[in-house]
Amino acid sequence: MTRVLITGTGLYQPPHVITNAELVEAFNAYAERFNTRQAARIEAGEVEAMVGSSVEFIEKASGIKQRYVIDKQGVLDPDRMRPHFEPRADEQLSLMAEIAVDAAKKALAAAGKRGEDIDAVLCASANMQRAYPAMAVEIQQAIGARGYGFDMNVACSSATFAIEQAANAVRAGTARCVLMVNPEITSAHLEWRDRDCHFIFGDVCTAMVIESDATATATERWEIVGTKLVTQFSNNIRNNFGFLNRCEDTDPDARDKTFRQEGRKVFKEVVPMAAAHIEGHLASLGFEPTAARRFWLHQANLGMNQFVMRKLVGRDVDSDIAPLILDTYANTASAGSIIAFHHHRADLKPGDLGVICSFGAGYSIGSVVVRRL
Repeated sequence: MTRVLITGTGLYQPPHVITNAELVEAFNAYAERFNTRQAARIEAGEVEAMVGSSVEFIEKASGIKQRYVIDKQGVLDPDRMRPHFEPRADEQLSLMAEIAVDAAKKALAAAGKRGEDIDAVLCASANMQRAYPAMAVEIQQAIGARGYGFDMNVACSSATFAIEQAANAVRAGTARCVLMVNPEITSAHLEWRDRDCHFIFGDVCTAMVIESDATATATERWEIVGTKLVTQFSNNIRNNFGFLNRCEDTDPDARDKTFRQEGRKVFKEVVPMAAAHIEGHLASLGFEPTAARRFWLHQANLGMNQFVMRKLVGRDVDSDIAPLILDTYANTASAGSIIAFHHHRADLKPGDLGVICSFGAGYSIGSVVVRRL
């Protein structure tokens, strides 16, 4: 059977940082203006007054300390509270493709590949910029890749789900070398005016080269030992934005047209599912959880990751076992576990085993067991 390898990763990091203090200042200014405008209705009990946010609240709830964004000014403008992107002509490279190409070129360089060495491009993201043409096909053209490309969306699990599709393509012989990219412009679907979630997301793009050992030339190689995916329907994380909205005659700025979640329900339901999923996956390959040298987990919430690790190994672990990047990048949807892998793998030795795992809306959980060669 063809051995499938990860031979390179790349990361696009946006130019702007928003600290928790900056975010709180903007949110509280918006909340104060809202309460002033709605004073009469608040007094009459028709509308609830907005409650201010705080740095302490954000860090206790999530472990997040800052986030990277493509546009900072629009997010921090109390009269706007969302990014401002300039429209681009159809002939121009789209914004999502632009950041994907940046990450892709870095991954290709790490793998020792050129665009023409790529047979397939998978663009896996929680939110696509448009319905069609596929972002993957635009990225394919921009890097000079051959073969085919397609988009896929499994929310925050998109990257791990795409890794399995890429590995399967290589094993089946429909592609020899696959580029998988995760452009996550999460700032555009976050409701920055909601205290319960205004701090959660940041922008980023990750990329990964997945290929047969017959074509690999990179010095650093990671064997994909196994992949496992699962989905279970839930409304606890949802975004109703879509092309049917214009036919429903609903408010395009309504709260349900951006990210929303029942955070406590998600924590209670997803964490044990994720821990059981990882444990079962490792067991199917003949390993105990303690056999894994490192866990590159989905970067949504510090408490969730700590709980998953306690379930798996029966104790608290440090960042050497389960690296944390969400304090710096915030939740970056499908890219989070890939960022963790990108930044925190160099010290592992040949033969060391690791687990890349993501979990999110759907519910969806994807795990990838890898071994350093």
